[in-house]
Amino acid sequence: MRRFCALLILLLGIFSIPLLANSNGDTEEFHADEYIIDHIVDSYGWHITTSLRGKDISIPLPIILFDKGKLVCFMSSKFRHGTFAYKGFALGFTKETKGRIVKLKGDYANFTGQLENKTIYQYSTKFFDVSISKNVCALLMSIMALCVIFLSVARTYQRNPRRAPKGFQGMVEIVILFIRDDIAIPLIGTQKYEKYFPYLLTLFFFILFNNLMGLIPFFPGGANVTGNIAVTMILALVTFFIVSFSSNKNYWLHIINPPGVPWWLKFPLPIIPFIEIVGLLTKPVVLMIRLFANIMAGHIIILGFIGLIFIFGAIHPLAGILVSPISILFYIFMGLIELLVAFIQAFIFTLLTALYIGMAVEEEHA
Repeated sequence: MRRFCALLILLLGIFSIPLLANSNGDTEEFHADEYIIDHIVDSYGWHITTSLRGKDISIPLPIILFDKGKLVCFMSSKFRHGTFAYKGFALGFTKETKGRIVKLKGDYANFTGQLENKTIYQYSTKFFDVSISKNVCALLMSIMALCVIFLSVARTYQRNPRRAPKGFQGMVEIVILFIRDDIAIPLIGTQKYEKYFPYLLTLFFFILFNNLMGLIPFFPGGANVTGNIAVTMILALVTFFIVSFSSNKNYWLHIINPPGVPWWLKFPLPIIPFIEIVGLLTKPVVLMIRLFANIMAGHIIILGFIGLIFIFGAIHPLAGILVSPISILFYIFMGLIELLVAFIQAFIFTLLTALYIGMAVEEEHA
């Protein structure tokens, strides 16, 4: 209880500092929508914090562009948080291009300097952007971390094959056995699960690790990887292709000519086969949206509670300080809920993937 109170006081002090610092001066208007969007979308730099003087402190990331066959590389710090252009490239300054990189045209094609009156600049987006963004960087770090963790666990098994696992190795083994005994074998079968078991393990630990890293509010956490629909779409498409290419004749027969269905629902108008094909295509969509929406919603709610402090602080610094304990309590509560959701969503994605694979490889019953 003492530790919880100490944590609450610490968080209250952290969020009260900017309110007290601006209590005697003009405070900049706080836009809750921009604050939330800026924290959940991808970016070209890793934002750390904002100093008391209003300057953003961030880690720059590499910008890699292919423009008309030429490779252009520089660090995102050249943009100076969107106020500068570098070699004719700048961060988007219109509503349609915000958060993206644009190429200046005309007399500013090779311009390097401060962007003053942004309405005078014309831009183009016709180039390839393969930059290392915040989510890409977090993705690479999570892959390296998972490789280090599981290679070390594998070496421990190789060195001591007969010794009972303990510590972190024992915890990992419990999760692996749970996925094998309660997901893979019941849904795919004892004879076929081994072929797909590595993929199921990769899915579970990759989603879980990135979900947990997204809950950490400071570097190297804070990236919204599994709350990015592009990431969840790729995971869902990989599952879809594995299911499609692993499926047997019985699986496709039940889709094209499902048994037990009256013939007039299949010929001349194939109503049931059409419904089955639509259901086949919606499975990856369900996987994609379920993970994306749950993780994204959790981040928005948490940021909303933190934003209440600054909304009331914009009215009066004392109001922001008074509402801080309530917002922080709800923040901690939602953080615990999100911790549970991180495990549940990894479990559900793996469970549904195993279910779809099991349906595809199931043999015809007599």
